[in-house]
Amino acid sequence: MASGWFGKNNAPSRPPDVQIQIADREPNNFYLPSSNKSAPPHAPPAGYVDSTHSILHVQNASLFDVGILKDTLAPSLGLHSGLAIIAWGAANYTGRVEAKDWLWPSGQVVNAWWSAVGRRVYQGLTLSQALYRLSWHERLVLTGVTLWGGRLFYRIARRSINRGEDDPRYAQVKKDQDFWVKSLFTTFLPEAFFQMLIALPFTAPFRHEGAVLMGYHPIVQMAAVGLFSTGFALETLADYQLDQYKAEGGTGILKEGVWSIVRHPNYLGDAFVHLSFIVLLYGSDMLAPVELLGPLANYVFLRYFGGDNQKESYQTRRYSESHPAKFAELQKFREEKNAFWPNTKELTNSWLWTVIGVGAATVAVEELLRTFH
Repeated sequence: MASGWFGKNNAPSRPPDVQIQIADREPNNFYLPSSNKSAPPHAPPAGYVDSTHSILHVQNASLFDVGILKDTLAPSLGLHSGLAIIAWGAANYTGRVEAKDWLWPSGQVVNAWWSAVGRRVYQGLTLSQALYRLSWHERLVLTGVTLWGGRLFYRIARRSINRGEDDPRYAQVKKDQDFWVKSLFTTFLPEAFFQMLIALPFTAPFRHEGAVLMGYHPIVQMAAVGLFSTGFALETLADYQLDQYKAEGGTGILKEGVWSIVRHPNYLGDAFVHLSFIVLLYGSDMLAPVELLGPLANYVFLRYFGGDNQKESYQTRRYSESHPAKFAELQKFREEKNAFWPNTKELTNSWLWTVIGVGAATVAVEELLRTFH
Protein backbone atom coordinates (compact mmCIF):
# COMPACT_ATOMS: atom_id res chain seq x y z
CA MET A 1 0.00 0.00 0.00
CA ALA A 2 1.39 3.37 -0.97
CA SER A 3 1.98 5.95 1.74
CA GLY A 4 -0.26 9.01 1.80
CA TRP A 5 0.93 12.50 0.91
CA PHE A 6 1.81 13.18 4.52
CA GLY A 7 3.50 9.84 5.07
CA LYS A 8 7.22 9.12 4.96
CA ASN A 9 7.32 8.05 1.35
CA ASN A 10 6.26 11.03 -0.75
CA ALA A 11 7.81 9.98 -4.04
CA PRO A 12 5.53 9.30 -6.99
CA SER A 13 4.39 5.68 -6.86
CA ARG A 14 5.77 3.29 -9.48
CA PRO A 15 4.83 -0.31 -10.23
CA PRO A 16 6.79 -2.63 -7.89
CA ASP A 17 9.75 -4.78 -8.88
CA VAL A 18 10.60 -2.65 -11.89
CA GLN A 19 13.65 -0.60 -12.73
CA ILE A 20 14.25 1.80 -15.59
CA GLN A 21 17.53 1.57 -17.46
CA ILE A 22 18.39 4.77 -19.31
CA ALA A 23 21.30 6.02 -21.35
CA ASP A 24 21.98 9.74 -21.75
CA ARG A 25 19.59 10.92 -24.53
CA GLU A 26 18.89 7.63 -26.23
CA PRO A 27 15.44 7.70 -27.84
CA ASN A 28 14.67 4.14 -26.71
CA ASN A 29 15.05 2.91 -23.14
CA PHE A 30 14.59 -0.60 -21.89
CA TYR A 31 11.92 -1.32 -19.33
CA LEU A 32 13.11 -4.49 -17.63
CA PRO A 33 12.08 -6.56 -14.62
CA SER A 34 14.41 -6.21 -11.65
CA SER A 35 17.22 -8.74 -11.81
CA ASN A 36 16.95 -9.77 -8.17
CA LYS A 37 13.18 -10.31 -8.01
CA SER A 38 10.65 -12.20 -10.07
CA ALA A 39 8.66 -10.14 -12.53
CA PRO A 40 5.17 -9.12 -11.43
CA PRO A 41 2.35 -10.86 -13.29
CA HIS A 42 1.57 -7.80 -15.43
CA ALA A 43 5.16 -6.72 -16.13
CA PRO A 44 6.14 -6.11 -19.77
CA PRO A 45 8.10 -8.89 -21.46
CA ALA A 46 11.87 -8.79 -21.00
CA GLY A 47 13.55 -6.67 -23.64
CA TYR A 48 10.49 -4.54 -24.30
CA VAL A 49 11.65 -1.26 -25.81
CA ASP A 50 9.94 1.84 -24.45
CA SER A 51 10.44 5.43 -25.54
CA THR A 52 7.52 6.94 -23.72
CA HIS A 53 8.01 7.00 -19.99
CA SER A 54 7.38 10.36 -18.39
CA ILE A 55 9.61 9.99 -15.35
CA LEU A 56 12.77 9.78 -17.44
CA HIS A 57 14.08 13.32 -17.22
CA VAL A 58 16.26 15.39 -19.52
CA GLN A 59 17.20 18.98 -18.71
CA ASN A 60 16.36 21.98 -20.92
CA ALA A 61 13.73 20.40 -23.20
CA SER A 62 12.20 22.94 -25.54
CA LEU A 63 9.80 23.23 -28.43
CA PHE A 64 12.76 23.22 -30.79
CA ASP A 65 14.23 20.01 -29.42
CA VAL A 66 14.30 17.55 -32.31
CA GLY A 67 13.13 14.77 -30.00
CA ILE A 68 9.85 16.39 -28.98
CA LEU A 69 9.12 17.52 -32.53
CA LYS A 70 9.57 13.95 -33.72
CA ASP A 71 8.02 11.93 -30.92
CA THR A 72 5.17 14.22 -29.82
CA LEU A 73 4.32 17.27 -31.92
CA ALA A 74 4.48 15.71 -35.39
CA PRO A 75 2.51 12.53 -34.50
CA SER A 76 -0.11 14.55 -32.62
CA LEU A 77 -0.54 17.02 -35.45
CA GLY A 78 -0.80 14.15 -37.90
CA LEU A 79 -3.49 12.47 -35.80
CA HIS A 80 -5.56 15.62 -35.29
CA SER A 81 -5.16 16.69 -38.92
CA GLY A 82 -6.31 13.31 -40.15
CA LEU A 83 -9.35 13.40 -37.86
CA ALA A 84 -10.05 16.99 -38.97
CA ILE A 85 -10.10 15.93 -42.63
CA ILE A 86 -12.55 13.15 -41.81
CA ALA A 87 -14.73 15.60 -39.83
CA TRP A 88 -14.55 18.08 -42.72
CA GLY A 89 -15.73 15.40 -45.12
CA ALA A 90 -18.63 14.50 -42.82
CA ALA A 91 -19.51 18.18 -42.35
CA ASN A 92 -19.41 18.82 -46.09
CA TYR A 93 -21.62 15.80 -46.77
CA THR A 94 -24.22 16.66 -44.09
CA GLY A 95 -23.99 20.44 -44.38
CA ARG A 96 -23.33 20.67 -40.63
CA VAL A 97 -20.18 22.50 -39.58
CA GLU A 98 -20.71 21.29 -36.01
CA ALA A 99 -19.03 18.00 -36.96
CA LYS A 100 -15.82 19.72 -35.87
CA ASP A 101 -17.32 20.29 -32.41
CA TRP A 102 -17.85 16.56 -31.96
CA LEU A 103 -14.16 16.12 -32.73
CA TRP A 104 -12.88 18.75 -30.29
CA PRO A 105 -13.09 16.64 -27.09
CA SER A 106 -13.04 13.16 -28.62
CA GLY A 107 -9.88 13.74 -30.66
CA GLN A 108 -7.93 14.89 -27.62
CA VAL A 109 -9.07 11.90 -25.54
CA VAL A 110 -8.10 9.53 -28.36
CA ASN A 111 -4.66 11.16 -28.57
CA ALA A 112 -4.14 10.86 -24.81
CA TRP A 113 -5.10 7.18 -24.71
CA TRP A 114 -3.01 6.35 -27.75
CA SER A 115 0.00 8.15 -26.26
CA ALA A 116 -0.36 6.50 -22.84
CA VAL A 117 -1.66 3.04 -23.68
CA GLY A 118 -2.34 2.38 -27.35
CA ARG A 119 1.24 2.69 -28.59
CA ARG A 120 2.45 0.29 -25.94
CA VAL A 121 -0.15 -2.28 -26.93
CA TYR A 122 0.92 -1.78 -30.54
CA GLN A 123 4.53 -2.42 -29.47
CA GLY A 124 3.63 -5.77 -27.95
CA LEU A 125 2.21 -5.30 -24.47
CA THR A 126 -1.18 -6.54 -23.44
CA LEU A 127 -3.75 -3.95 -22.38
CA SER A 128 -3.37 -4.90 -18.72
CA GLN A 129 0.42 -4.60 -18.94
CA ALA A 130 0.18 -1.19 -20.59
CA LEU A 131 -2.21 0.06 -17.91
CA TYR A 132 -0.21 -1.54 -15.09
CA ARG A 133 2.97 0.32 -15.89
CA LEU A 134 1.31 3.74 -15.50
CA SER A 135 2.09 5.48 -12.22
CA TRP A 136 -0.69 6.83 -10.03
CA HIS A 137 0.02 10.33 -11.26
CA GLU A 138 -0.07 9.29 -14.90
CA ARG A 139 -3.41 7.62 -14.24
CA LEU A 140 -4.68 10.87 -12.75
CA VAL A 141 -3.76 12.73 -15.94
CA LEU A 142 -5.43 10.11 -18.13
CA THR A 143 -8.52 9.95 -15.92
CA GLY A 144 -8.83 13.73 -15.89
CA VAL A 145 -8.71 14.18 -19.66
CA THR A 146 -11.13 11.27 -20.11
CA LEU A 147 -13.66 12.78 -17.70
CA TRP A 148 -13.34 16.20 -19.31
CA GLY A 149 -13.56 14.93 -22.89
CA GLY A 150 -16.23 12.32 -22.22
CA ARG A 151 -18.58 14.78 -20.56
CA LEU A 152 -18.10 17.43 -23.24
CA PHE A 153 -18.51 14.95 -26.09
CA TYR A 154 -21.74 13.62 -24.58
CA ARG A 155 -23.15 17.12 -24.23
CA ILE A 156 -22.19 18.18 -27.77
CA ALA A 157 -23.48 14.98 -29.35
CA ARG A 158 -26.77 14.98 -27.40
CA ARG A 159 -27.45 18.63 -28.18
CA SER A 160 -26.62 18.13 -31.86
CA ILE A 161 -28.86 15.06 -32.20
CA ASN A 162 -31.77 16.68 -30.37
CA ARG A 163 -31.52 19.85 -32.46
CA GLY A 164 -31.52 17.93 -35.74
CA GLU A 165 -29.79 20.70 -37.65
CA ASP A 166 -26.52 22.61 -37.66
CA ASP A 167 -25.58 24.89 -34.79
CA PRO A 168 -27.07 28.33 -35.61
CA ARG A 169 -23.72 29.93 -34.79
CA TYR A 170 -22.43 28.67 -38.13
CA ALA A 171 -25.33 29.94 -40.26
CA GLN A 172 -23.54 33.19 -41.13
CA VAL A 173 -20.22 31.65 -42.21
CA LYS A 174 -21.96 29.13 -44.46
CA LYS A 175 -23.39 31.98 -46.54
CA ASP A 176 -19.95 32.41 -48.11
CA GLN A 177 -20.18 30.80 -51.55
CA ASP A 178 -16.73 29.22 -51.20
CA PHE A 179 -17.05 28.32 -47.53
CA TRP A 180 -16.80 24.54 -47.92
CA VAL A 181 -13.77 24.84 -50.17
CA LYS A 182 -11.99 27.17 -47.78
CA SER A 183 -13.21 25.76 -44.46
CA LEU A 184 -10.74 22.87 -44.40
CA PHE A 185 -7.87 25.36 -44.29
CA THR A 186 -9.58 28.23 -42.42
CA THR A 187 -11.50 26.26 -39.77
CA PHE A 188 -10.90 22.51 -39.52
CA LEU A 189 -7.10 22.27 -39.85
CA PRO A 190 -6.40 25.38 -37.71
CA GLU A 191 -8.47 23.79 -34.95
CA ALA A 192 -6.45 20.60 -35.37
CA PHE A 193 -3.31 22.66 -34.72
CA PHE A 194 -4.85 24.09 -31.56
CA GLN A 195 -5.86 20.60 -30.43
CA MET A 196 -2.30 19.36 -30.91
CA LEU A 197 -1.00 22.15 -28.65
CA ILE A 198 -3.78 21.82 -26.07
CA ALA A 199 -3.14 18.07 -25.82
CA LEU A 200 0.54 18.52 -24.93
CA PRO A 201 0.06 18.10 -21.14
CA PHE A 202 -1.56 14.69 -21.66
CA THR A 203 0.50 13.44 -24.59
CA ALA A 204 4.07 14.68 -24.08
CA PRO A 205 4.46 13.12 -20.60
CA PHE A 206 3.83 9.70 -22.15
CA ARG A 207 5.87 10.29 -25.30
CA HIS A 208 8.81 12.55 -24.57
CA GLU A 209 11.57 12.14 -21.99
CA GLY A 210 11.92 15.87 -21.51
CA ALA A 211 10.80 16.76 -18.01
CA VAL A 212 12.88 19.09 -15.86
CA LEU A 213 13.78 17.84 -12.39
CA MET A 214 12.05 20.15 -9.92
CA GLY A 215 11.31 17.82 -7.05
CA TYR A 216 8.07 16.24 -5.90
CA HIS A 217 5.49 18.66 -4.48
CA PRO A 218 2.55 16.91 -2.79
CA ILE A 219 0.81 20.16 -1.81
CA VAL A 220 1.00 21.36 -5.41
CA GLN A 221 -0.48 18.07 -6.58
CA MET A 222 -3.35 18.47 -4.11
CA ALA A 223 -3.93 21.95 -5.56
CA ALA A 224 -4.04 20.41 -9.04
CA VAL A 225 -6.73 17.92 -8.04
CA GLY A 226 -8.73 20.74 -6.43
CA LEU A 227 -8.32 22.97 -9.48
CA PHE A 228 -9.48 20.22 -11.84
CA SER A 229 -12.50 19.36 -9.70
CA THR A 230 -13.47 23.01 -9.30
CA GLY A 231 -13.28 23.58 -13.04
CA PHE A 232 -15.09 20.34 -13.84
CA ALA A 233 -17.88 21.20 -11.37
CA LEU A 234 -18.12 24.72 -12.78
CA GLU A 235 -18.57 23.69 -16.41
CA THR A 236 -20.86 20.77 -15.52
CA LEU A 237 -23.14 22.95 -13.38
CA ALA A 238 -23.12 25.70 -16.02
CA ASP A 239 -24.36 23.34 -18.73
CA TYR A 240 -26.88 21.64 -16.43
CA GLN A 241 -28.33 24.92 -15.18
CA LEU A 242 -28.59 26.32 -18.69
CA ASP A 243 -30.43 23.21 -19.89
CA GLN A 244 -32.81 23.39 -16.93
CA TYR A 245 -33.47 27.07 -17.56
CA LYS A 246 -34.39 26.42 -21.18
CA ALA A 247 -36.48 23.36 -20.27
CA GLU A 248 -38.49 25.49 -17.85
CA GLY A 249 -39.25 28.01 -20.57
CA GLY A 250 -36.63 30.62 -19.78
CA THR A 251 -36.19 33.07 -22.65
CA GLY A 252 -33.98 35.77 -21.20
CA ILE A 253 -30.31 35.81 -20.20
CA LEU A 254 -29.53 33.28 -17.46
CA LYS A 255 -27.99 35.10 -14.50
CA GLU A 256 -28.57 32.62 -11.69
CA GLY A 257 -26.51 29.77 -10.28
CA VAL A 258 -22.92 29.65 -11.50
CA TRP A 259 -24.00 32.05 -14.26
CA SER A 260 -24.02 34.69 -11.53
CA ILE A 261 -20.21 34.38 -11.22
CA VAL A 262 -19.20 35.30 -14.80
CA ARG A 263 -20.95 35.45 -18.16
CA HIS A 264 -19.26 32.27 -19.39
CA PRO A 265 -18.70 29.94 -16.40
CA ASN A 266 -18.49 26.88 -18.66
CA TYR A 267 -15.45 28.30 -20.47
CA LEU A 268 -13.84 29.39 -17.20
CA GLY A 269 -14.30 25.87 -15.88
CA ASP A 270 -12.71 24.47 -19.02
CA ALA A 271 -9.69 26.74 -18.56
CA PHE A 272 -9.31 25.55 -14.94
CA VAL A 273 -9.42 21.92 -16.07
CA HIS A 274 -6.64 22.37 -18.62
CA LEU A 275 -4.53 24.45 -16.24
CA SER A 276 -4.82 21.69 -13.64
CA PHE A 277 -2.91 19.25 -15.88
CA ILE A 278 0.14 21.51 -15.84
CA VAL A 279 -0.06 21.94 -12.07
CA LEU A 280 -0.42 18.17 -11.66
CA LEU A 281 2.61 17.48 -13.84
CA TYR A 282 4.67 19.98 -11.86
CA GLY A 283 3.54 18.50 -8.55
CA SER A 284 4.36 15.01 -9.80
CA ASP A 285 7.78 16.02 -11.19
CA MET A 286 6.76 15.32 -14.79
CA LEU A 287 6.65 18.82 -16.29
CA ALA A 288 8.50 19.79 -19.47
CA PRO A 289 8.38 23.53 -20.33
CA VAL A 290 6.84 22.91 -23.76
CA GLU A 291 3.74 21.48 -22.05
CA LEU A 292 2.91 24.98 -20.79
CA LEU A 293 1.70 25.67 -24.33
CA GLY A 294 -1.30 23.42 -23.62
CA PRO A 295 -3.34 25.59 -21.23
CA LEU A 296 -2.05 28.73 -22.96
CA ALA A 297 -3.34 27.56 -26.36
CA ASN A 298 -6.63 26.51 -24.75
CA TYR A 299 -7.03 29.94 -23.15
CA VAL A 300 -6.20 31.79 -26.38
CA PHE A 301 -8.70 29.68 -28.29
CA LEU A 302 -11.45 30.18 -25.69
CA ARG A 303 -10.94 33.94 -25.47
CA TYR A 304 -10.05 35.01 -28.99
CA PHE A 305 -11.04 32.34 -31.55
CA GLY A 306 -13.88 30.15 -30.28
CA GLY A 307 -15.42 30.14 -26.83
CA ASP A 308 -16.79 33.35 -25.37
CA ASN A 309 -15.59 35.54 -28.25
CA GLN A 310 -17.48 33.49 -30.85
CA LYS A 311 -20.54 33.12 -28.62
CA GLU A 312 -20.84 36.81 -27.78
CA SER A 313 -20.31 37.84 -31.41
CA TYR A 314 -23.15 35.52 -32.37
CA GLN A 315 -25.37 36.80 -29.55
CA THR A 316 -24.69 40.43 -30.46
CA ARG A 317 -25.51 39.89 -34.12
CA ARG A 318 -28.61 37.78 -33.46
CA TYR A 319 -30.16 39.78 -30.61
CA SER A 320 -29.47 43.20 -32.12
CA GLU A 321 -31.23 42.15 -35.33
CA SER A 322 -34.29 40.33 -34.00
CA HIS A 323 -34.47 40.48 -30.17
CA PRO A 324 -33.97 44.09 -29.06
CA ALA A 325 -35.22 43.45 -25.51
CA LYS A 326 -32.85 40.50 -25.08
CA PHE A 327 -30.01 42.54 -26.58
CA ALA A 328 -30.61 45.27 -23.99
CA GLU A 329 -30.57 42.60 -21.27
CA LEU A 330 -27.30 41.25 -22.63
CA GLN A 331 -25.77 44.73 -22.60
CA LYS A 332 -26.78 45.16 -18.97
CA PHE A 333 -25.36 41.73 -18.10
CA ARG A 334 -22.05 42.77 -19.64
CA GLU A 335 -21.96 45.80 -17.38
CA GLU A 336 -22.68 43.70 -14.29
CA LYS A 337 -20.46 40.64 -14.83
CA ASN A 338 -17.05 39.95 -16.34
CA ALA A 339 -16.95 37.65 -19.34
CA PHE A 340 -14.32 35.19 -18.09
CA TRP A 341 -12.49 36.02 -14.86
CA PRO A 342 -14.61 36.77 -11.77
CA ASN A 343 -14.58 40.25 -10.31
CA THR A 344 -13.35 40.61 -6.71
CA LYS A 345 -16.94 41.29 -5.60
CA GLU A 346 -17.72 37.66 -6.48
CA LEU A 347 -15.87 36.63 -3.32
CA THR A 348 -19.24 37.01 -1.61
CA ASN A 349 -20.98 34.84 -4.22
CA SER A 350 -22.10 31.57 -2.62
CA TRP A 351 -21.93 29.72 -5.94
CA LEU A 352 -18.23 30.51 -6.22
CA TRP A 353 -17.61 28.90 -2.84
CA THR A 354 -19.82 25.97 -3.76
CA VAL A 355 -17.62 24.94 -6.69
CA ILE A 356 -14.48 25.59 -4.63
CA GLY A 357 -15.96 23.34 -1.94
CA VAL A 358 -16.45 20.58 -4.49
CA GLY A 359 -12.79 20.90 -5.41
CA ALA A 360 -11.69 20.70 -1.76
CA ALA A 361 -13.85 17.63 -1.13
CA THR A 362 -12.36 15.88 -4.17
CA VAL A 363 -8.85 16.51 -2.85
CA ALA A 364 -9.75 14.58 0.30
CA VAL A 365 -11.29 11.73 -1.71
CA GLU A 366 -8.27 11.47 -4.01
CA GLU A 367 -5.92 11.40 -1.03
CA LEU A 368 -7.82 8.48 0.49
CA LEU A 369 -7.89 6.58 -2.80
CA ARG A 370 -4.19 7.12 -3.32
CA THR A 371 -3.32 6.14 0.23
CA PHE A 372 -5.12 2.81 -0.04
CA HIS A 373 -4.10 2.15 -3.63
